[in-house]
Amino acid sequence: MAIEYHWRGSVEDTELEHLHAEAFGHSAQQTAWGQRLERYSLGWVCARDRAAHDFIGAGRLVGFVNVVGDGGVHAILLDTATAVSHRHLGIGRQLVSTALKQARAAGCQWLHVDYEPHLDAFYRDACGFTPTQAGLLRL
Repeated sequence: MAIEYHWRGSVEDTELEHLHAEAFGHSAQQTAWGQRLERYSLGWVCARDRAAHDFIGAGRLVGFVNVVGDGGVHAILLDTATAVSHRHLGIGRQLVSTALKQARAAGCQWLHVDYEPHLDAFYRDACGFTPTQAGLLRL
């Protein structure tokens, strides 16, 4: 398997929406991902399987993570997703590692992530995040 990782890699709205829907268990919508990423993100990481062809000829999108910055020293990971067919191969860990390096290179000093309890082993053990107390309010 030839997985390639690209910081601010090109991604089509449709392919990212399908990966996101698969990873988070919802129906695919018509999200304008490209506009959202360009407007709000410090960057993002795309993982592509070169052996699996897709409709844009860049290799199938099998992983993604978004990095949103505050314009200062904080960055936040959002939408970490790996295709079901490519899970447990280290792709998620490499997505986060690439995001971390790029956020650090952009001058960020803190990388935040919120996650559900069943993902604790991934974020804490595999990626090195330290658990903290945080608050969340549904709007």
